[in-house]
This record gives sequence, structure tokens and C-alpha cells, in this order.
Amino acid sequence: MFESLGNLIAYQWLGLSPDSHLGAALQFFVMDVTKIFVLLVLVIYIMGLLRALLSPEKVREFVRGKPKWLARTLAILLGAVTPFCSCSSVPLFIGFVEAGIPLGVTFSFLIASPMINEVAAVILVGILGWKLAALYILSGLVVAYVGGVIMERFKPEKWVEEYVWKIHMGEMQRTKPDTSPAGRHRYAWHEVTEIVGRIWKWVIIGVAVGALFHGFVPEAWVSEHLGGKDNWWSVPAAVLLGVPLYSNATGVIPIAEAMLGKGVALGTVLALMMSIAALSLPEMLILRKVIKWPALALYASVLAVAFTLVGWGFNLVS
Repeated sequence: MFESLGNLIAYQWLGLSPDSHLGAALQFFVMDVTKIFVLLVLVIYIMGLLRALLSPEKVREFVRGKPKWLARTLAILLGAVTPFCSCSSVPLFIGFVEAGIPLGVTFSFLIASPMINEVAAVILVGILGWKLAALYILSGLVVAYVGGVIMERFKPEKWVEEYVWKIHMGEMQRTKPDTSPAGRHRYAWHEVTEIVGRIWKWVIIGVAVGALFHGFVPEAWVSEHLGGKDNWWSVPAAVLLGVPLYSNATGVIPIAEAMLGKGVALGTVLALMMSIAALSLPEMLILRKVIKWPALALYASVLAVAFTLVGWGFNLVS
């Protein structure tokens, strides 16, 4: 259906040739924009109905007091199914610290939350297939767990900004949530408008970049410079490329689709996706508000090395 719409607009209404660069790029753009936004609205609404009573405070309470390995696992799983992005890092970090949750567990949550979510998983399955979706999610879960463990080894408590330890957060006075069908519908629709309103421009940018790559970058150039598994430098280059970019796991999917379609190695694509979602400069600047430069440098280094190893590993076995 989505491909037919792209063909209709690009090739029939506008009269572009399927063999032209502009025609191929525009068809890709129309197809992916419609597909992603339809999936976004449906998945966010359905998950909103199920998540009507979930809040950052409940996430915090759910993790508190558990054995460290279990707390870390729960924090990662909660990060993967909650809609909190990098803009939520500061209040969540403070709340987790106040709740007595180890910083290593908190860092695992912070790694998992922007990199993995159910919306991105569904869109990955719909656009790239369940195998790549499973590989991306599994890799993200492993990176979040191992990354949190490594951060904990360095005892990062000494690098937390002093005001974080001094803040006393009282329990927020909350009205009793409306659990009626109408109340859940209102919450779910609010989730749709809030999340889509926050990320739509990044989705458009991601699809536009993917369309340009799909339509204008020659396959021969891609195969020579990025496609080969022997180009070891392509993976760290992809990780570095993701740092100045800002998107989320959803917005980067069309770029990954276009790159894979041109023959870019799987590990290189996975490394770029993870870097954009979890290692971007805006994410680092937000985290700097609560942790000092040494902790931030360690955090970024751990993720960069982890993403590079993931990329090399998948390029080796794929």
C-alpha cells in the first residue's frame, strides 16, 4: 500500500522516471513518511492505553530495593518500554539517585531508554524485517547491561554534580489517575500528540536523508567505501558520524533502510543507529547538567567502544 502510494505520487502524478535520481528519492520519501507515521500513531496509541498508569516515579519505585543484577535488568527492560528520551534524563537521574538506586543501574537505564523502545521496534520490523529488529534490540540490551557494569566499576558517584545530592524531592501530589475507558483514551491520544509532536521533524529529516542516500548515492561508491566487511574503519567512522547528529531510534530507521539497500555492511548500519540514538551531542550536553566532565567522557567512551565492537562483530559474522 505504502509503496503504491509512493509510485502514484512520484511516477504518475509528477511524471518522474523510476530510473531518475529524483524519482527514486521522492518515491522512497513518500513511501517511508506515510508508513512510519501510520505505524507511529497506531503503536503509540495502543501502548498509551496499556501504559496509562506508568510514570517515572513508578519506574523508580519498581526498581528500588531489588538485588543489583535484578535492578539492572528491570531498569533496562523498563528503559526499553518507556517513552522517556534524553530530555527526561535530568529529572530521572535525580530521582533514581534519591531513591538509592546504584549509579551503574541508572546508567544502564539511560543507555537503554533512548536507544530502544517499542515504537522503534515495530517500525523496524515493518520496514527492515524482524531479524534486523531483533539484532538491534538484542545488541542494545547487551550494551546497556555491560555499559552500566563498566560505569559502576569506576565508582562514578564522585563525579555527580553536588546539587544532585542536595536536592530533596518531596512526593508529588497527584490526582488519582482516571482508569476509565474514556480516561485511558484521553491519555493514549495525549501520548500520540506529545510524542509525535516531539519527534515528527526528526522523522522527516531522517526520511529525507535516507531518500537522498537512496536516490543519489551510487551503489558502486557505497560498495567500494562502505559495503565491504574488510573496511574496518567504516564502523568507527559511523560511530563518530552519529555524534553531531540528533534523532531517535525511530528517526534513524529510514537512513538505515537506505544504507542497507545500497549494500552498506550490517554492522556499520547498526553502529550508526546506536550512535545517533544514544551518543549524540545534545544527549551529552543534557547529561552534563548532572554529571561532571570525567563521568561524561567515560560514559561516551564506553558507548563508543561498545558500538564499535557491536559493528565489527556483526560485520564479521553477517
